[in-house]
Amino acid sequence: MNKPIRRVSVFCLVLVLALMIRVNYVQGVQASSLDQNKNNRRIAIEAYSYPRGNIIVGGQPVTKDLLVNGNYYKYRRAYTDGAMYAPITGYSSQVFSSNLLENVEDPILTGDDSRLFFRNTLDLITGKQKQGGDVVTTIDPKVQKAAWDAFQTNGKKGAAVALDPTTGAILGLVSAPSYDPTTIAGADTASSTAWNALQADPSNPMLNRALRQTYPPGSTFKLITSAAALENNVITDINAPTQSPAKYILPQTSTELKNEGGDQCTNVSMNEALRVSCNTVFANIGDQVGADKMVAEAQKFGFNNPNMLIPVGVAASNYDTGMNRPSNALSAIGQFDTRATPLQMAMVAAAICNNGSLMQPYLVSQLRSANLSVIDQTQPKQLSQATTPQVAAQIQTMMENVVQSGTGTPAQIPGVTVGGKTGTAQHGVNNADNPYAWFVSYAKDGNKEIAVAVVVEASNTDRTEISGAGLAAPIAKDMMKAYLGK
Repeated sequence: MNKPIRRVSVFCLVLVLALMIRVNYVQGVQASSLDQNKNNRRIAIEAYSYPRGNIIVGGQPVTKDLLVNGNYYKYRRAYTDGAMYAPITGYSSQVFSSNLLENVEDPILTGDDSRLFFRNTLDLITGKQKQGGDVVTTIDPKVQKAAWDAFQTNGKKGAAVALDPTTGAILGLVSAPSYDPTTIAGADTASSTAWNALQADPSNPMLNRALRQTYPPGSTFKLITSAAALENNVITDINAPTQSPAKYILPQTSTELKNEGGDQCTNVSMNEALRVSCNTVFANIGDQVGADKMVAEAQKFGFNNPNMLIPVGVAASNYDTGMNRPSNALSAIGQFDTRATPLQMAMVAAAICNNGSLMQPYLVSQLRSANLSVIDQTQPKQLSQATTPQVAAQIQTMMENVVQSGTGTPAQIPGVTVGGKTGTAQHGVNNADNPYAWFVSYAKDGNKEIAVAVVVEASNTDRTEISGAGLAAPIAKDMMKAYLGK
């Protein structure tokens, strides 16, 4: 071989070697980053080339896949009662990705979960189309619809959560206003237009108010203050006078704290103070308990936990640490910087109903393959012992008095034991905006129990008519009746 040909041959060999190195580098080292690149459409095209698994509510799917046979995508996601279930399902979009269960449980729904490997291998051998698995939720459709329908009347804006106190299963989870995920599921102009409209909507319908929005809990927080007082022996008898002054001045200040219901709180018992919702009594009690012990009690009920998963993420509820005395007194009545999600306040009611045992909330009961075989089953587990059974029993007595003859009478259900606490939380600078209306409750009928938290953020109701009893309690009542079959 002459020298020129030899040089060309060597050069070609170097090119071939360089090409082989580059191919292996791209396929090996860069494969993961390329898969996750937001501009790589092949991942989405593959994901929508076969039907996803379904999200199941009450034994029926609330999701489905439409055969569209487009230029790129073969299937498109669609939803039944999309707006009602959007705070649970989230959305799966060919353009805008996914969220909530559609995102967290995506490996199951796409069939890519390692636990489905054997099933997928069999389908590959037999030539069967790949299928995703199903996500079975804990939602009771009757409870969900009762809450949804109640929020649609009178232009209500807010959220509601219902739990099974004995297991932690989430029975209902509503956020209003909401949106239909079907409208943003495609890659067409209509989906983009719908997405842009949702992003621009000042009512923020895509915000999950049940899980991702925190509100001042107002007087509903007095349940935790009651538990702290009883556990720390600040109050030893719920029916004994509390030595509360007619005018309560916040400690270390000259600011007088007012009671919404007028002057009926002087020296009343804690039981009576909860029944008529005395701010002065509970601010005084919170001050006597002290900030450190109030923080500890709030955290046992789930506050200040940034890692709550159900399995979707939940915003942390807040009870400030390191507060001064006046701030702690205000926090003890659910004001200052105290903030809670509706889920958090449902957990408070559930723990009290369940003799002080707080169960881990969960939204998914089962994961199963396309042939309906169960590949994972959620087992209820305790999150904490929020308070003692003895203290829980005393607070149950107080909450049941609230419903029997106090501020919570609109929640009464004949023949059912109902306990509750109303709340009207200040909103805006100097309380300039309409207040938030809360109701936190539980109901017991035989061996069935349900705990509910409702917050009405806004409605068409006149400001003077806004109250937890008037706006939130009827929604909670509808949810409890739906679950108990009343």
